[in-house]
Amino acid sequence: MALLSVLLSFLLVVTTHVTDAQRGPRRCLILTEASYHHPVRSPPPGAGPEPGDRAPAFQVPTLDGKFSYDPAEGSLKESLVIHAFTNKSGFLECLWSSESSLRSLVEGLPDRTQVLFLSLDDSAVSDALWMREQLHRAAADSRKEVLTQLHFSPVPVFALGNWISNVLYYWGCMGLNCGLSQAVFTSDGWKMPVIVKRLDARYDWLMGHWSTKTYQLADAGDGCEPSPSLGGAVAWVSEGNCSFFTKVRSMAKSSASGVLVYSLPGNPIQDMNCAGEECFFPLGIPAAMVHQEVSVAQALQSGKVVNVSFQTTPSPNFFIGIDQQGALAEMGWFLYPSFSFVNWQAQWFEFSAGLQSKLQSPATVIPVFDQVTMQGDKGAVATVELPSADLWDFDTLELDVSLSCPGRRDSSCAQWDHTVQLFVCCDQLSPYCNTELGRWITAFRSASSCSLKSSGGCWRTSVNKEHHEDQRTRQKGTGHWLTDVSPLIPVLDSNKCTFTMKTVPWAMPWLASLNLRFSVSNQTGVVKLRPFRVMSLYSGGTFDKNYNKGYQPTKIPILSSTKKVELYAVITGHGSDENGCGEFCVTSHHFLINGVYNNTHTFDSAGSALGCTMRVKDGAVPNEHGTWLYGRGGWCDGLQVDPWRIDVTKQLNMSDFESNTIVYFGLFNGQDPNPAQKPGNIIMSSFLIFYK
Repeated sequence: MALLSVLLSFLLVVTTHVTDAQRGPRRCLILTEASYHHPVRSPPPGAGPEPGDRAPAFQVPTLDGKFSYDPAEGSLKESLVIHAFTNKSGFLECLWSSESSLRSLVEGLPDRTQVLFLSLDDSAVSDALWMREQLHRAAADSRKEVLTQLHFSPVPVFALGNWISNVLYYWGCMGLNCGLSQAVFTSDGWKMPVIVKRLDARYDWLMGHWSTKTYQLADAGDGCEPSPSLGGAVAWVSEGNCSFFTKVRSMAKSSASGVLVYSLPGNPIQDMNCAGEECFFPLGIPAAMVHQEVSVAQALQSGKVVNVSFQTTPSPNFFIGIDQQGALAEMGWFLYPSFSFVNWQAQWFEFSAGLQSKLQSPATVIPVFDQVTMQGDKGAVATVELPSADLWDFDTLELDVSLSCPGRRDSSCAQWDHTVQLFVCCDQLSPYCNTELGRWITAFRSASSCSLKSSGGCWRTSVNKEHHEDQRTRQKGTGHWLTDVSPLIPVLDSNKCTFTMKTVPWAMPWLASLNLRFSVSNQTGVVKLRPFRVMSLYSGGTFDKNYNKGYQPTKIPILSSTKKVELYAVITGHGSDENGCGEFCVTSHHFLINGVYNNTHTFDSAGSALGCTMRVKDGAVPNEHGTWLYGRGGWCDGLQVDPWRIDVTKQLNMSDFESNTIVYFGLFNGQDPNPAQKPGNIIMSSFLIFYK
């Protein structure tokens, strides 16, 4: 009864137009002189919390009682995602009406993540009831236990009385998952323009963009067949009777400048996308979906001229996060309307929390550089002395590496995804000088976006996937990985070594940090073998018809003290020819030992639609700009490049010093690469590691 009284009070005080929770699809917003609007103002510098700041405690009423967040109650073990809904967004309408989107949340939300649902609108009570009904229905036949992690507040954001509204407005943005995308219709005789919410087609399907000019609107029926020349007008077509692809292609053939698909009465705005082979057919015009607007349809039917323009109105942020260490975090860029992006961000929070415990293990730590600017041809360089104790006392070497952005927001991070490599030289005359110790890929951020997912990464990478989140860097664009390079300990062949970390010289600056962590593994009951010799093998090159011609068989000298031999390789594919090679094509890399044993490393997820989403649990940075979701040739944005390690001892004649050979070759579709244009590139460091 107490909860009912609270809800009734909000029904009377907060909103005067509540509808039944089981209403139909959310309708479009028509702005008139009487429309109530909460303005979005740009806050002055320092007006609110930044990513990385500790989230203060708060309480909010929900439909099922009080929700409390209090980091002081003990060590945090769960992350929190806060979502603010508004009926003014076509993106959010689709997010909440898509069955696949709703199912993704109830089926894929990590167990240690709570989600708080709020509303930015006056209709917060009905919004909360509707959102709860949508997710309860989606969970009815699957994972009902997830409902205990979902909390729905009937209090509008502007009445919460805590810091949440400040952060939502202060972090406001105009990316794909926030900002109010709108179509604006005008016609002679109308006193006011008609402004409706819109949802643009998937950006990675239709690359065309709406310009800022005003277009004429032309009725083209259902758009399934080409119309008489539209002369550069925007086609106004109904949904149904054919695919979105067919409509856009037909209107492109009709000389339309773009396509507006309107939903049929009672239907929600949908995610416009291609399917199957359609996706390989290039279309050069933009398209979007809106609700059918009666005044627009009537004007067109009566022969009046209707014009349309496109705008994006700033809004509060729709999503913010609190990680498992209690730090505020940006949620990044949702490329299309799906709660899968919430799940991926929550997985990344869990990954980061798991990293935090890894640095607690004992180690001898040698600082190399701390927050040193990495830019240009030089990169970040430092010379350090190694532990005074014999390196033979250690069997583990991990690279504690991080890259930080210059500012607190993800938008301050460097643009695009680039390879970052760490090289070491301890003796200028040694064959080990300038050996690559580790490799990472920065995450991706477009140059034209505001306050979205950064292009950065921080790494504490490990072959055993041991990772750590650095307490110094809390913004979403930074991370921390620990790279286990224990097999390469022999390359540290002097007590003083120079370490160089660099990326492409034209990239924006990063703040790089590196610590060396020497330790002894706690394995018991097994004979510990130590690497004592590293034999350099093959590097990569341009992936064209000549790629394999330069690789010749190499003899493998085996000393009598050798007990084990391991193949160790770090391989990534980059660039894109007509086949997508080497970034987005499936390549295989072969190390043939003694003409018999073919050790093959295949990038079988390269080019797949969701290949890198499967690596978020390993540290790939989710919700970035660009096509971060796609599988790639041995790497993902923001992820360490894991060394590929194979024990080849049994493939060798261990009793003969020089009778063994090895040769490498790389293939595309089982054949030598032979691109017709713009060949890609393979970056490779490969070694044989000898243990005794």
